[in-house]
Amino acid sequence: MKLRLVCIGRVSEPWLQQGVEEYTSRIRRYLPLEIVEMKEEPGGRKPDPRLLREGEGERLLAKIPAGAFVVGLEERGNAVASEALSALLGRHMVEGTSAMCWILGGPYGLSESVRQRSNLLLSLSPMTFTHQMARLILLEQLYRGLTILRNEPYHNR
Repeated sequence: MKLRLVCIGRVSEPWLQQGVEEYTSRIRRYLPLEIVEMKEEPGGRKPDPRLLREGEGERLLAKIPAGAFVVGLEERGNAVASEALSALLGRHMVEGTSAMCWILGGPYGLSESVRQRSNLLLSLSPMTFTHQMARLILLEQLYRGLTILRNEPYHNR
């Protein structure tokens, strides 16, 4: 199974870049991972969040591989424990899912069309994070989930 992370915006802070690189490298020991970064929609001085979400949504949808299981990261999505995320990864690996595509929207979230295309809407936390921090947290959780599947000592339970 291949993992693809499609996200709006780049990671600009060096400490976040370092973390993203570290967990990307760790994940690739288990599964192929591709990160697709897309520019934020230009909003001007008084941006219309709905229009920005829709423009980003069209571009995000174009980057989803055919047949992929899509997980949209959404503040109103389902909150799951690390073990449940691990089980989700494991189930799709066993079932032969060719690709899992993880979608991280921009500052205004996901468009309705991306929500509709998602097989699962997932929340990382009831707290709010920058989308740059959300990327690092998601990558760490994917890595954690893969180590749980392999019964490796990273996850302390």
